[in-house]
Amino acid sequence: MNARIGLGNDLHRLQAGDGLWLGGVLIPCPFSSVAHSDGDVLLHAVTDAILGALGRDDIGQLFPDTADENKGRASADFVKEAVRLMRKDGYRIGNLDAVIQLQAPKFSPHKKEVRENLAHLLGCYGKDVNIKAKTGEKLPPIGTSEAVAADVVVLLIPDASIQNGSDADESVRILP
Repeated sequence: MNARIGLGNDLHRLQAGDGLWLGGVLIPCPFSSVAHSDGDVLLHAVTDAILGALGRDDIGQLFPDTADENKGRASADFVKEAVRLMRKDGYRIGNLDAVIQLQAPKFSPHKKEVRENLAHLLGCYGKDVNIKAKTGEKLPPIGTSEAVAADVVVLLIPDASIQNGSDADESVRILP
């Protein structure tokens, strides 16, 4: 079994509101995400990165925004399902690197709490999670506070302590 890399991305429009969910933490500010779920762009990107590394369906296929049970749903539920599938397939987090694109509010006062929460959700050490934030340099849509976005790359490594329960047939290889 080899290491696997996944990439996730998400973007949501912002509206007047009472706080923005980032990494499972409610950041106090005058904005909220326009979304079917709680609109946590970081957790959505994390979910897609893990699912992508596993070669599985994406977040929209597993948790469609047309399903009533996903309305207002905590994005942590999506990450938990991705982590369950990751463990089922015999992997664990090697490391995760994320970039949040946000003009306001400032992310740095919340970085430690978000990092710790994300590591907890992923079942890994805090040192395995890195989060950076960038502004949009006042350019639309990020820099004019019309949107928030996140990009995540994740490295999954085989976990020898987990018996591989994958339903994938590893004897089948597609060669160039």
